[in-house]
Amino acid sequence: MRTVGVEEELLLIDRESGEPRALSSAVLARAAMDTGGNSGTERHDDDYREREDEAFEKELHGHQLEFATQPRTGMDSLAEEVVRWRSDAARHAGDVGAAVAALATSPLPSSPSVNTSTRYQWMEEQFGLTTQEQLTCGCHVHVAVESNEEGVAVLDRIRPWLSVLVALSANSPYWQGNDTRYNSYRSRVWGRWPMAGPTEIFGSAARYEERVHDMVATGVVRDRGMVYFDARLSHRYPTVEIRVADVCLQATSTVLVAALTRGLVETAAREWRAGVAPLGHAVGLLRLAAWRAARSGLDDDLVHPLTMRPARAPEVVRALLDHLRDALDASGDLDLVRKGTEGLLRHGNGARLQRDVLHRTGSLGAVVAECVRRTQET
Repeated sequence: MRTVGVEEELLLIDRESGEPRALSSAVLARAAMDTGGNSGTERHDDDYREREDEAFEKELHGHQLEFATQPRTGMDSLAEEVVRWRSDAARHAGDVGAAVAALATSPLPSSPSVNTSTRYQWMEEQFGLTTQEQLTCGCHVHVAVESNEEGVAVLDRIRPWLSVLVALSANSPYWQGNDTRYNSYRSRVWGRWPMAGPTEIFGSAARYEERVHDMVATGVVRDRGMVYFDARLSHRYPTVEIRVADVCLQATSTVLVAALTRGLVETAAREWRAGVAPLGHAVGLLRLAAWRAARSGLDDDLVHPLTMRPARAPEVVRALLDHLRDALDASGDLDLVRKGTEGLLRHGNGARLQRDVLHRTGSLGAVVAECVRRTQET
């Protein structure tokens, strides 16, 4: 069975005001004291941690805290680890007067505070306001592949389905105190990077490497870790990394996204071995589908991955499950995914919950407080 690992970015906030606080260095120092490890070093974006006590890392902004799980085969053990690191993050943040929330953007206003590493300072100098405005928190899922050839074959075949993950995970309706009218505004902010977004069909590992090499050679990006495709090969580990999801409000949704992602990778690999060609949708259509998913979430029409035409969100989610059924059944994840997607369709994703709280209370501070509480739920 393919292993799967998760990287989650959490927002550090003031416990009283609900506003973001740039306390990552202080929180990481507490984590290092607690474990005797060296938490706080900069990870190059697609690197798994090497040791059990190195879960927490710096991110672009001082208001963010990232953790990475170990590669897991079972969703139960993955869920336990996600819950554990969320709990530890809350404890370490509490030690310095803060809290953590699994929010993909801050509902309340914040000022930029880019971390001072050489890499992040280079990005701020190179990209200016785009870097300063990237206070966004995502969920990245790594899934094992047998080779780069298999990995690129997977990348070519999962492209149309990634927008559905955006809709399911959407958890960022508010930005700087305003309702954006989007469910996943994080994905729209992330799309400002010139090296981000969907890709064309590569066809081979050699063509993929050629494209990455050419991008780095432009000088616009610092290195291959800064090639922010929606899905890409890790250059250090035998995995593909799918990067489209918002950080999910509740750990159960994180595990759902991980299970769906592994199902996508396994299904794509089976298609490749069976000689099934990837769907040839143009990058422009994939961008429109991603925009629609970010705008609608699960509350309105999406673009159907097979037809590239409008369809109701439940229909599109059912199409994803039908596409993945054999792989999910083989991994033992089918019941988990069915229950998880039915729950999201019935009760809503993180974006809908945030809007419900604001409608009920009239307070974005109350939205943040509720999200702090939900972040710790199992």
